[in-house]
Amino acid sequence: MSKSKSVERDLSPEKTEMILDGAMQEFLENGYAAARIDKIAVAAGVSKATIYRRFPDKESLFTALMQQLACKKELFNSAQIQSAQGDPVSLLRSFANRMLEHIADDPQALTFFRIIIGESGRFPELARAFVKNIEKPMLEALTQYLASHPELGLPDAEVTARAFVGTLVHFVLLRDIMQSGDIVPMERDRLLDNLVKLIIK
Repeated sequence: MSKSKSVERDLSPEKTEMILDGAMQEFLENGYAAARIDKIAVAAGVSKATIYRRFPDKESLFTALMQQLACKKELFNSAQIQSAQGDPVSLLRSFANRMLEHIADDPQALTFFRIIIGESGRFPELARAFVKNIEKPMLEALTQYLASHPELGLPDAEVTARAFVGTLVHFVLLRDIMQSGDIVPMERDRLLDNLVKLIIK
């Protein structure tokens, strides 16, 4: 078999999926700093060389996992906002519900976010990759959507988008990531109903 065909086989979608699955297992078990490429290779059933053909370093592998997690679980779904039809009340409620369901109800997603937050001091590039690849497109899409509805009378669409998303993130941070929902309790539907009312009067 020629070298080009061997590389092509090693970089197949199936191999990439195996690598990402093995990486997710290793990162969730050991965090970012302690995760090792050789253990990921064993978990994925591939060689280290195969991983390095697709992902030049641990950071690029972690970034790919963030993107996969966001896509598969529809976290911070900017595509949903960009293709939205219907009234803003329905869109905002649907977006908020989907975001909360796919983060708060998924132990894997919560653990992954804890890793990003916990490692951000030593590895700020991880947090920056999350913001650049996931949160920034979502904030831009929501800002664009709100700005396209002048009837809402918003003084600043971008500030509104950040306030809306920030409230949801803070809710998840307190209740699920910091496991302190009992200290500052808030019923989810109450939060969503009144959050939407603050924006759409």
